[in-house]
Amino acid sequence: MRTIWMVLLATLLGGCGYNTFQTTDEQIKASWAEVLNQYQRRSDLIPNLVNTVKGFAAQEQTVLLGVTEARARVGSIQATPELINDPQAFAKFQAAQGQLTSALSRLLVVTENYPQLKSDQNFRDLQAQLEGTENRITVARNRYIKAVQEYNISVRSFPTNLTAMLFGYKVKPSFAVENEKEISRPPIVDFAAPKVPAPAK
Repeated sequence: MRTIWMVLLATLLGGCGYNTFQTTDEQIKASWAEVLNQYQRRSDLIPNLVNTVKGFAAQEQTVLLGVTEARARVGSIQATPELINDPQAFAKFQAAQGQLTSALSRLLVVTENYPQLKSDQNFRDLQAQLEGTENRITVARNRYIKAVQEYNISVRSFPTNLTAMLFGYKVKPSFAVENEKEISRPPIVDFAAPKVPAPAK
């Protein structure tokens, strides 16, 4: 008799979305871990990038300091798995990462004024690694957004919303900015030699 009740309970839980919550919650955790991994990769590149730029453009103190301070703000936020259950903490994390993205973009724009820096192999390697990391961040964020979307639909939809209320599953925050595409686009620096206008005949 006990076995029959257990089978019935398992059937009921499966039919009301309980298993779906388990699956999607794990997908969110895995996706979030990858987002953090790629953001950390970017953060690790910054000290070398700043030092390389400083070697050629030490006078750009405001821009260099902006990147360093933005990285420090990101580092001051405890990026734990619990962050995805706290909308306010998540928004703070997202804002800090956005500020760092902007600071890095300004830094790369400034480097256009220093031909020797642009031709430095170390800088070119770092810039390529940064661009690749920005691309991986975009991919990881998109996977996280999709996982959260699937989970949140289950939290809000009937009858799975009843299961969500019963077991305390709540809507999770996601990345949402006014111009997601623009912010997600990696900064681009053109290292091509400037075109010299043809002499007038």
